[in-house]
Amino acid sequence: MTAPKKLFIKTYGCQMNVYDSERMAEAMGANGYVTTDRADDADMILLNTCHIREKAAEKVYSELGRLRPLKDANPDLKIGIAGCVAQAEGEEILRRAPVVDLVVGPQTYHRLPEMEQAARAGARPVDTDFPEEDKFERLPKGPRASRGPTAFLTVQEGCDKFCAFCVVPYTRGAEVSRPVERLLREARDLVERGVRELTLLGQNVNGYHGEGPDGEVWTLGRLVRALAEIDGLWRIRYTTSHPNDMTDDLIAAHAEVEKLMPYLHLPVQSGSDRVLKGMNRKHKAADYLALIERLRAARPDLALSGDFIVGFPGETEEDFQDTLSLVRAVGYHSAFTFKYSARPGTPAAERPVLPDSVLDDRLYRLQALITEQQRAAQEAMVGREVGVLIEKTGRLPGQMVGKSDHLHAVHVSNCDAKPGDLVRVRITGSAPNSLAAERV
Repeated sequence: MTAPKKLFIKTYGCQMNVYDSERMAEAMGANGYVTTDRADDADMILLNTCHIREKAAEKVYSELGRLRPLKDANPDLKIGIAGCVAQAEGEEILRRAPVVDLVVGPQTYHRLPEMEQAARAGARPVDTDFPEEDKFERLPKGPRASRGPTAFLTVQEGCDKFCAFCVVPYTRGAEVSRPVERLLREARDLVERGVRELTLLGQNVNGYHGEGPDGEVWTLGRLVRALAEIDGLWRIRYTTSHPNDMTDDLIAAHAEVEKLMPYLHLPVQSGSDRVLKGMNRKHKAADYLALIERLRAARPDLALSGDFIVGFPGETEEDFQDTLSLVRAVGYHSAFTFKYSARPGTPAAERPVLPDSVLDDRLYRLQALITEQQRAAQEAMVGREVGVLIEKTGRLPGQMVGKSDHLHAVHVSNCDAKPGDLVRVRITGSAPNSLAAERV
C-alpha cells in the first residue's frame, strides 16, 4: 500500500484559526493526507496566518525563510499560505517568496484540495475570493476521527463594525452567520466523537443571525438554548462578543441555561469616551458598565475577561486614567492587553502615533492592575467546590488537568479520572496562572 502523504499545519492567532486549521486538515484527509507535528517530515506545509498582531506579514516571510532549506532538500514539498495574511497579501506573497506554492484566503480553504493538485501540476494558485457558497458545506469530508473533550465551532464570520484599528472586515469580510440546522448537525457529530464542551466562535459571535429551521432568524441566545438540548454536550461557551450586540435573550440565557458557562469575554478596548469615539466603537464607557451590571444580575458569579488597547492615536494620560477606572469598576478575571500598532489600510493607520516610551509605560501600568485583579479572583476560588472538565494528564504522578466552569486551568491531585470526565473538586491553592485542587 502507498504510504499516506503528511501535512504539517502551523496555526497563528485566534481560536477561529485553530478551527479553520482543523477543517483544512480534514479536507486534505480526503486527499490522502494525515497530519504530522514535524515540518521536516511533511509532504505539504500550511501556515495558517493571522493579521491582527504587529508586523504579521513580516513574521510569515521570516518563517518562510526558515522553511526554505526543507524545500531545497525536497523539491516535491508543497508550501501554502492560508488565513488573513494570505487574504491581505495575495499574489504579493508569490512575488516575495518563491518557495510558496499556493495562497488561500480564509473564505476559500474548501478549495484547498484542488489547489494542492494544481500546485503539484506546476501551477501556483491564489484564491482570496469571498464566494457566495458555504465553504463549510463544500469542504471535502475526511475520515471521522475521535476528538478530545473540547472543540471549537464557528457559527459566524466577518464583521461589519469597522473599528478604526481593526483589519478583520477587510480580511474576513462582512458578517455571515451559518444556518442553525448545519450547526446543530456539526455539534451532534462532535459530541458523538467525544466532545463534551463547545466554544462557539465568531469575529462578532453575539451578532449571530442565522436562519433557523422555521425560516426565522435566530439569535445567539436561541442557538445556545437549542445546543443545550443535545445529550452528551455538557458545556457551552462563546467568543468574541461586541458590547453593542449583547441582546436581552442572550443575557437571559446566562441566567437560565445551566450548560452555558459563567465566563464571558467582552472586549471594551478603552474606558475613555473620547478614545472610544475615535476607535468607532459606537458605545460609551457608561454603556459598557451598565451592561456588566445587567450580566452580573443575571449570573452573579460571572467571570469577565476583556481586550484593551493602550496608546491609541490621540490618547491622553486622562484618557488612560479613564481606562484604569473602568478596569477597577469591572474587576476582570483576565484580559488581553496590547500597545496600539497601526494596521495598513485601517482608518487609524494614518493618525500620528504616540512615543514608544508612553506606550510601554501605560501597558505596564494596565497589566499590573489586571494581574492584581486576576490573582484576587483566583485567590477567591480557594476553598470553593467547582466542576472541572478533565482534558489531559498532568506533569505529576496521579495529576489530571482541566478547566473549571470559569475557565481557570485546574491541576487536580490524586485524580483517577480520564480525559472527558466532568469531576467535582475543591480548590486548594492558587498559582499565577492556574489553580490546585483535590477531588471531592
